[in-house]
Amino acid sequence: MADIRNRVQGIDPNAKPRDLEQIAGPTGNIYESLAIIAKRTDQLTVDLKHELHQKLEEFAVSSDIIEEISENKEQIEISKFYERLPNPAIIALEEFLNGEIYYRKKENRQ
Repeated sequence: MADIRNRVQGIDPNAKPRDLEQIAGPTGNIYESLAIIAKRTDQLTVDLKHELHQKLEEFAVSSDIIEEISENKEQIEISKFYERLPNPAIIALEEFLNGEIYYRKKENRQ
């Protein structure tokens, strides 16, 4: 999976109104489109959380003293970067509208 940093460079992190017909267009149904976007949002959330924890583990220091808290500038910068990223739902919507999400319908078996 590509680094999140590279994939979200051009995405506006602010929520804005969207054309529902454009969202419904690829599937023909707004609810199917939203279900696909929601599933991708869940995947992105897990990926972002995993990536953030991996990067922060590099700076983890095991200490027996609970009162001792050390601030690490690199940790703070990494955390601030992830806080500024667009919401996973915004990323998933952009991926969907750009045709970057693969999806398929389950066949109805009667």
